[in-house]
Amino acid sequence: MTGQTTAGAILAGGRARRFGGRDKSRLVVQGQSIVARQIELLHTVVDEVFLIGHDPARFADLNLPVFADRVEGAGALGGIVTALESTQADRVLVLACDMPFLVAGLLDALLTLSESCDGAWVRTARGPEPLVACYRQSARGRIHEAIASGHLKAAELGRRLHLRELSEQEVSVFGPADHLLTNLNTPGDYARLQ
Repeated sequence: MTGQTTAGAILAGGRARRFGGRDKSRLVVQGQSIVARQIELLHTVVDEVFLIGHDPARFADLNLPVFADRVEGAGALGGIVTALESTQADRVLVLACDMPFLVAGLLDALLTLSESCDGAWVRTARGPEPLVACYRQSARGRIHEAIASGHLKAAELGRRLHLRELSEQEVSVFGPADHLLTNLNTPGDYARLQ
């Protein structure tokens, strides 16, 4: 990697409607909350770690900076742009708070891929994963433009940004892609891990 600075942002600002409002970041998987696991992981690959969440008091025990969404009602895009605006780092890894099985090798690969473009994300048969991605500061203005024009689907960022892609096959070098990219969207998803 070059001398560019890096940061990691955990997006924990969603309302978890499908989860009955329960804080998904605090779900315990294999004896540890997802957010604690992600914080430890990010500290191994980036220079700075912080959270994006609508209620900073909820995360006071984690001893990390917590930033509220700067663009209300913009969903994941609002979280991504808030992450970029909350740091001076050149590149920001953005992670959804409900993914317990990410690994350092995968995140390092995204950081490396993002060095010469607007960012990098994972793409599987399900499509792109905009919340397992690295975005550069160069992307911020175009993400703001997408929000301003009402294009709020984070999975469509590839139409506005030059994003390199880590394929499912490339992800599988670090472990089974389906496992690594598990996200807990519903109580049923969580129950299957118990």
